[in-house]
Amino acid sequence: MLEVKNLFCSYDNVDIIKNVSFKVEKGKNLCIVGPNGCGKSTLLKSIANIIDYRGSIKIDNDEVNTLSRKQLATKIALMSQISQIYFPYSIYETVSLGRYAHSSGIFNSLNKKDKELILDSIDKVGLLDIKDKPITELSGGQLQRVFLARTFAQDPDVILLDEPTNHLDLKYQIELLKHLSTWAKEKNKIVIGVLHDLNLVHFFSDDVCLVNNGEIVAYGKSRDVFKGDNLKEIYKIDVAKFMIEVLEKWK
Repeated sequence: MLEVKNLFCSYDNVDIIKNVSFKVEKGKNLCIVGPNGCGKSTLLKSIANIIDYRGSIKIDNDEVNTLSRKQLATKIALMSQISQIYFPYSIYETVSLGRYAHSSGIFNSLNKKDKELILDSIDKVGLLDIKDKPITELSGGQLQRVFLARTFAQDPDVILLDEPTNHLDLKYQIELLKHLSTWAKEKNKIVIGVLHDLNLVHFFSDDVCLVNNGEIVAYGKSRDVFKGDNLKEIYKIDVAKFMIEVLEKWK
């Protein structure tokens, strides 16, 4: 279980995350939603212990800021938005880096289990047929799928995703979220993702955390979190009405 309790995070002595508390059970996925600048990415970075925090973040009773970087990498993987700086490794080599926390080296110390997991991770994102292609020759969508495969190969207890469907067409958005949901349930893991598309949130989430100004506004099933005036007050638009109007155009 992941437990966040009385969490505060600050930049330049200004609190961005303010007294946030929630729990996520194993086998579940949680979507974090809210307007730009509300603290969603900061919340993920605190769980990954990339930024300092006050309060408590525990995975199976281990406080994350007491773990070594290598210990933490066996428990948490953070997949952020694509960086423009990367090395010209092949897809296979890039995904292999996900096994670093479980080995004493990188490429030359991979055992049979590692290699099987790497290939299975690449297959999950639909890139097995080009596994030897340099990642410098890939499209943005393909690169996003490579980094997801690397995250699968890391095999952590918790996957954190910051807008994972960016750069992906609709088919791969849906497939990616299906893979993540299946991974969580079959392996009894936890997935926490920041998503902007509320339709995908409805499709993917077990629970939803609605955030505004660094605080949790609502937490629970999407059908409950999204009802009433929650979304209208935060997004300054009647989201449900807009979605229904768009749906009518498909009829």
